[in-house]
Amino acid sequence: MAYKLNFELVPDSCWYSNLRSILTPAQWDTVRKEAYARAGGKCSICGGQSPRLEAHEQWEYDEKNAIQRLKNVIAVCRSCHEVIHIGRTQLMGREREAEEHFKKVNGASYADYRKALGDANEEHRRRNLIPEWKLDLTYLKRFC
Repeated sequence: MAYKLNFELVPDSCWYSNLRSILTPAQWDTVRKEAYARAGGKCSICGGQSPRLEAHEQWEYDEKNAIQRLKNVIAVCRSCHEVIHIGRTQLMGREREAEEHFKKVNGASYADYRKALGDANEEHRRRNLIPEWKLDLTYLKRFC
């Protein structure tokens, strides 16, 4: 089933390699502020008003060619961001809140939540079989 809000489990070999670690602070500010402007003060996923949005990098994975491609940077509320990065959220002891937000945004049941999480974990396991991903940051050309 396609959900509005999904888990996005990054392959282990790609952890800690985000745009903030690649770009200069000024470049990252340009990218994230553009995402905030597009969002107009609302979460790009749930549509909720938020006084503090967070920039989220959306990635696509070409498993056949081992390419991790930056698809978009969007502005999201903290609750949606915690669902997206459920592994980190679980480590911080906030899974219950994330579960409730997932169910609310998606109109989903607990069984739907568990199935979606299981599917995301299976996708993560499969992507972890690829030892090294090539990075495609073509998306950033629009800021040059």
